[in-house]
Amino acid sequence: MKFTLEELEAGARVVYGAMPPTPQYAWPLLAERADCEVWVKHENHTPTGAFKVRGGLVYMERLRRKRPQVRGIISATRGNHGQSLAFAGRRHGVAVTIVVPHGNSREKNAAMRSFGAELIEHGRDFDEARGEAERLAPIRGLEMAPSFHEDLVRGVATYALELLRPVADLHTIYAPIGMGSGICGLILVRDLLGLATRIVGVQAERAPSYALSFAAGRIVTTPSADTFADGVATRVPHAEAFEIIRRGAERIVTLAEDEIAGAIRAFYTDTHNVAEGAGAAPLAALLKERAAMRGRKIGVVLSGGNIDLDLFRQLTA
Repeated sequence: MKFTLEELEAGARVVYGAMPPTPQYAWPLLAERADCEVWVKHENHTPTGAFKVRGGLVYMERLRRKRPQVRGIISATRGNHGQSLAFAGRRHGVAVTIVVPHGNSREKNAAMRSFGAELIEHGRDFDEARGEAERLAPIRGLEMAPSFHEDLVRGVATYALELLRPVADLHTIYAPIGMGSGICGLILVRDLLGLATRIVGVQAERAPSYALSFAAGRIVTTPSADTFADGVATRVPHAEAFEIIRRGAERIVTLAEDEIAGAIRAFYTDTHNVAEGAGAAPLAALLKERAAMRGRKIGVVLSGGNIDLDLFRQLTA
């Protein structure tokens, strides 16, 4: 996968037709906590509360322009990808059907429906929901929208351009890995800009498929992905995403559930921003590696803030 700076900037124009750039701030209390300069990329400030909306907008704009005959699309999600497609589908007049696993976030489900998606519940996790979406696509005459695709990556990569152009001297950026679009966008933009910034992936110990694959040098799947950080709860890595990560990431850090919960609390107390589990994971990884990062200029991607109120209360009590 490869795109030019011109193609990336064209994607940014599509994104900015629906939303402004999100901010990046250096927070002093986080700097005290981590003993380094901490820049937060606030992807929780998008119209859907997560970075994925950028990919949905670029994907849907190209779909509508190149293949206007497509009746509708279907996809699987734990929430943020589905919200992005529903938000973009409404803007471009494309019907969106989303399959989620049973027990999915109630509030993410409600948000997807509010953006106009038809919601179907199936399976115990994301990968089983994806299988059902693939089965239903030909039956319903819908196009299967993948969770990893060049247009999705080019869209979400616009946040990396916003971060790395004004703050080009970051030593390391920590980014969560779900299916991989966000971290792949960071790697590709870093390389486009010719920067030396290190990119570190972050996963949950209870959903470590990419971390295991990175260590083994080949795709490794897991039997479960049982973490409250639903945005990183994938069992089966995407092959193309894995290759980009394998070639371009420095390492992958895995986190215990209580480490992720601690970062949710830290974001709230130090910045008064709400982070979902995946969004807090980069800060948790930085805090875990605090000694090695001391005195450096570090970026963390707060990828989303879509956490159910009951879970937020439980984790911050």
